[in-house]
Amino acid sequence: MKIRLALLDRDINYLNAIRSSFEVKYPNKLEMYTFTDPSIALPALKDAKIDVFLADDSFDINVKSLPQNCSFSYLTEMQSVNSVKGERAVCKFQKADVIYKYVLSVFSEKAENISGTVSENGKAKIVFFNSVSGGTGASTMAAAAAMRFAAGGKKVIYLNLEKFGSADAFFGESGQFDMSDVIFALKNKKGTLGIKLESCVRCDGSGVFFYSPPKIALDMLELDSEDIVNLLNELKTSGGYDRIIVDTDWAIDKNSCSVFKLAHSIVWTGDGSVISNGKLLRAYEALAVMERSSDIALCSRVCVIYNKFSNKTGQTLDPSSGIRSIGGAPTKKGSDAVQTARWLSEMQMLDNI
Repeated sequence: MKIRLALLDRDINYLNAIRSSFEVKYPNKLEMYTFTDPSIALPALKDAKIDVFLADDSFDINVKSLPQNCSFSYLTEMQSVNSVKGERAVCKFQKADVIYKYVLSVFSEKAENISGTVSENGKAKIVFFNSVSGGTGASTMAAAAAMRFAAGGKKVIYLNLEKFGSADAFFGESGQFDMSDVIFALKNKKGTLGIKLESCVRCDGSGVFFYSPPKIALDMLELDSEDIVNLLNELKTSGGYDRIIVDTDWAIDKNSCSVFKLAHSIVWTGDGSVISNGKLLRAYEALAVMERSSDIALCSRVCVIYNKFSNKTGQTLDPSSGIRSIGGAPTKKGSDAVQTARWLSEMQMLDNI
């Protein structure tokens, strides 16, 4: 499916530049039409069945006269401006990727019956990272795993579902939409969820895809287990991802199990301390009880990574515990979160997940 996009701007050089970028990056996703004269552009909208129409804000567009299924937005030279003349707007001088994501978002609001792009195989492996004992660097390890898989040629998305977590601690890229927009799309339950998710996702320089955290942290509290299941299933079937890395708070209840049953692996982090090991064992025992009552095989998917580990103060769990160990890493001093994640991403133990 191609989105039919029309651009109206007096600057022919700008139109040629953005058209060239879109044709190189999205040849199978966009059908482009460019105009410099509104008297030619406006009649063509209906004839060409245009889905999204973007016009420079130097023009005055009568939105009510546009075809019913044509979404509209102004192009503006002003940064951080979301509306012009009472209509939504996007800055024209941004990366083609950012404008493309904006087009997807605008399109998804009217395309009620379109499910979005379909992945080539729909066989993404979903890996959960939890910190059962707390303070052991589960988020850093999750980010490191995402970086390693991406470096290995996999298409990876890092999904931070912690109530007060942030993907921006490890990944960065400009964009207009964030996790709040994802949550809103999930709650609306429209058929365009896949397109909306693609419009909100960003891609870090490491090659890892991610969603920026919501501007209001409380928005994360709106996510329930049904939303998370729907989100993961949509990413698995429509995103074309090879790995979905889910960084989430640890909980053990029926709702959590409905989410964990989608996991290929459940990775816990520990530091080898007596307290940490004790919590890991108790969590594993609780999971075993839940497994028996829910008839969902979960324990076999659990493994542990030792982080901030010291042979002087720490000890690994006895193999008889049933928890598989895939390796460990010492504390890296004098580094920020991103540097530590990159350092960890070079460790082969992550290939064992």
